Amino acid sequence: MKITILCVGKIKEKFYRDAIAEYSKRYCKLDIIEVADEKTPENASDTVENQIREKEAERILTRLDKEAKEGAYIFALAIDGKELDSVELSKKIENLGTSGISQIVFLIGGSLGMSENLLKRADCKLSFSKMTFPHQLMRVILLEQVYRSYRIMNGEPYHK
Repeated sequence: MKITILCVGKIKEKFYRDAIAEYSKRYCKLDIIEVADEKTPENASDTVENQIREKEAERILTRLDKEAKEGAYIFALAIDGKELDSVELSKKIENLGTSGISQIVFLIGGSLGMSENLLKRADCKLSFSKMTFPHQLMRVILLEQVYRSYRIMNGEPYHK
């Protein structure tokens, strides 16, 4: 199974980069693809925020069309998505693999979230919590959960 994380923005903080590097070398073929984020002016109007989300979505969709194999399963990380526990996510990933899916793509939007256009492209909207997390930290959390999913699939111990 190939896992692709397609996300907005670069990771500047060394501690996030170190955590991402650690989880990236475990269990599966993993690609992390970053697209440029847009600067959000202070006190931006709803219209400006929507324009920013659309610009970021265009970049993601362009890369998605290049990087995703036909039949890839796409998760969009969204606060209003479906919440799964670690075992459920592991079973979902395992079931996708056994049903012939060879690539899973996780989409992580920028600081303003994702456009509706981009969310509609996903096969599943996935939420890790009703809380809001910085998108840089969300990358680390996602990678940890993918790692945990593979440990569960392989019958290895993991912290509950």
